[in-house]
Amino acid sequence: MKICDMHTHSNYSDGSLSPAGLVKRAQERGISALALTDHNTSKGLRDFMDAGEASGLITVPGCEFSTDYEIDGVKKELHIVGLFFPEENWPMIEDHVDIMRLAKESSNRRMIKALRADGYDVTFEEAARLTDAETFNRAHVARVLVAKGQIGSVKEAFATILKEGNGYYTPAGRLGAIATVRFIKLYGGAAVLAHPFLNLRYDELELFLPHAKANGLDAIETMYSEFSDEMTNSANELADRFGLLRSGGSDFHGEAKPHIELGTGTGALAVPFEVYETLRDAAARK
Repeated sequence: MKICDMHTHSNYSDGSLSPAGLVKRAQERGISALALTDHNTSKGLRDFMDAGEASGLITVPGCEFSTDYEIDGVKKELHIVGLFFPEENWPMIEDHVDIMRLAKESSNRRMIKALRADGYDVTFEEAARLTDAETFNRAHVARVLVAKGQIGSVKEAFATILKEGNGYYTPAGRLGAIATVRFIKLYGGAAVLAHPFLNLRYDELELFLPHAKANGLDAIETMYSEFSDEMTNSANELADRFGLLRSGGSDFHGEAKPHIELGTGTGALAVPFEVYETLRDAAARK
């Protein structure tokens, strides 16, 4: 069966492989179509698309946007993936996230200052060197701490000292979820809600999805590395109920998430090639 992977990251955000390295690994693993969806940046897309053209692999230019959506007075962090952005619109992605990028840098500086005050040996420059993106995130800070033996793993760091609400990490201001869906559609992309059950409960998705669909949402990820069978079944049910396409991907990061492999996730993932085709067609529709 031909498979695709519509959710991956390079070293232009918090992945460890270069865009060309992702293409090479996808070829080695027999993947037919691959999307690069770095967090809040398009900077790796040129290298990615060039590597795809040279290899013959089908490559999809994308971006994963960090957004907020308010439910019952509480802001929820949602990740919206845009796929198939035409090259002439890649600069618009940078414009869209520019204000958030400045807020992210300020948040990073506060986090590093607080960690250092409590004796953790990490600097802003060390974390920044681990990415080609303009701003780093918690994963890069965690990798520095792991390399210095100050914590056991990136996963442990996210569950303890770098967990939101535990004192060191405070999320930066994020984009609006619905505005981002509209942005993706305006600039020629397919809009996908990433890993829905990592962000919202079923009843919260029942509130969000009709609103998002009315503003252009095309799909939700129903196939995802860390979904149980129950989550997958529930996501499929929601997609069908609200007239949304099914998407899927590994959310591959490389060293930051060593248990997740490109294309197969934790071992059982297999996103049919037809998912690539239906999302491509959705992006082409105005």
